[in-house]
Amino acid sequence: MKFTIHIILLFLPFCVFSQKVTKIELLGANSLEYDEKLGKNVRRLLGNVRFKHDDVLMNCDSAYLYSETNSLDAFSNIYINQGDTVHIYGDKLKYMGNSRKAEILNNVRLVDNDMTLTSNNLTYDMKKDIGFYTGGGKMVSAKNNNTLTSNIGYYYSKPKNFFFKDSVVLINPEYEIYSDTLKFNTVSEIAYFFGPTNIYSKENQIYCENGWYDTKNDLSKFKKNSFLLTSEQKLQGDSLYYDRKTGIGQVYSNVIITDTVNKFIINGDYAIHYEHKDQSTITGKPVLTMTFEKDSLFLHADTLFAEMDSTGVHRIVHAYHHSKFYKNDMQGVCDSLVYTLSDSTIRLYIQPVLWSTENQMTAEFISIKTADGKIDHMVMDVNAFIVSQEDTVKYFNQIKGKNIVASFHENALNKVKVTGNGETIYFTREDNGDLFGVNKAISSDLLIYMKENAIEKISFINKPEATLFPIEDVTATELELKDFQWREDQRPKTKEDIFVRNILPEIPVKKKVKTR
Repeated sequence: MKFTIHIILLFLPFCVFSQKVTKIELLGANSLEYDEKLGKNVRRLLGNVRFKHDDVLMNCDSAYLYSETNSLDAFSNIYINQGDTVHIYGDKLKYMGNSRKAEILNNVRLVDNDMTLTSNNLTYDMKKDIGFYTGGGKMVSAKNNNTLTSNIGYYYSKPKNFFFKDSVVLINPEYEIYSDTLKFNTVSEIAYFFGPTNIYSKENQIYCENGWYDTKNDLSKFKKNSFLLTSEQKLQGDSLYYDRKTGIGQVYSNVIITDTVNKFIINGDYAIHYEHKDQSTITGKPVLTMTFEKDSLFLHADTLFAEMDSTGVHRIVHAYHHSKFYKNDMQGVCDSLVYTLSDSTIRLYIQPVLWSTENQMTAEFISIKTADGKIDHMVMDVNAFIVSQEDTVKYFNQIKGKNIVASFHENALNKVKVTGNGETIYFTREDNGDLFGVNKAISSDLLIYMKENAIEKISFINKPEATLFPIEDVTATELELKDFQWREDQRPKTKEDIFVRNILPEIPVKKKVKTR
């Protein structure tokens, strides 16, 4: 039994090999000559020359057929048809029957359904259905008006895949792609990128070093150092999905959005950009960084949303939920805020608090007007408070009113205008610095002048009541105005603190007054 198996295995390779070798068949020609000068059994064929080899048909104007080597050289009006799917044209052909390889030169054209490849040279393996060219080639896909050029190219006929290498360019009426290495499927019309790739269109520029582009459906995914660049913004991240038809781009992991016009950067874990609306939403620990001459502002919230204002030049940044920002001389906390870059105004909503040097400012709504990164003035609406701490933990200077407008110089308070229900508590000191008393004042409207963050002068506009109490005669409850809150524990001390979650104080529920 073992001996029989060895005999079969010994002859198997020879049998398989012998089955694959077939002779080139001459189907016809206008004239035939034998030329012994060229070798034994060499035939010279002229006029309407036709050959067949397995499933391959070959036509030309003239040819030499070498029976000994099972090969041929063909000239002029070359036409090769394999299986009625691949059609090759050219000026010269060298065909080797034993290996089933064809070398076509000059004015080469390969047609496969809606795809046409042109080159000055093409080597085609009929056995493996693979062709390649060097020295430059161009592929045109009629389905989507795609034109691809490269110095080197490979075509795999069965899966309909092209591999382009070296100076690859894909031209489409809507965009152009430049790449080092590109794979293109002529059925799906999907281009795959390997190496540095740039995509240019009227709307944007895209760069990546790995990814794909569905030219049929205008869908794409880009990876490895990928970014999308518009005239105003640069979006980058670990991976980028883009739908050209809808203009929607999505960026995942290590997201960076750089606004080159408004001079800010947003970082996050995920971003979605609506190109047609020029809007972006960023989540996953998003941070906006705005750099000024000597300092930077860092803003964090659960979600950041950036959109263009009506001018089409400046952006509006919305921060939603657990909003917090830090700057060396200004910090703030609220639920949500809106940063309008056209007039450098920050609007704080839902339990806002702002700190500037020693002062804490709260209200139901706060609007901060800045200039060059510094507070110019601030509007505080409804239950407005300005609080600063004396040099002990027990005493707080307080200014309260229905509405407050505060002016600043170099981020320090210099004038406060209180409108409606004005109240103040501030402490006075002896010349040696010891606490002397507490001054409590009530007036409908107040105008307060500040110097070095301390009250220098108060003008009582309407119906004032002011009393100076010795410090020892004032109880603890009398040292605080109604609704007083000291929220220093929520204040971010560093830019890293903007990620610390604060539990905001509950908003008092106003009791409804019963009417008879």
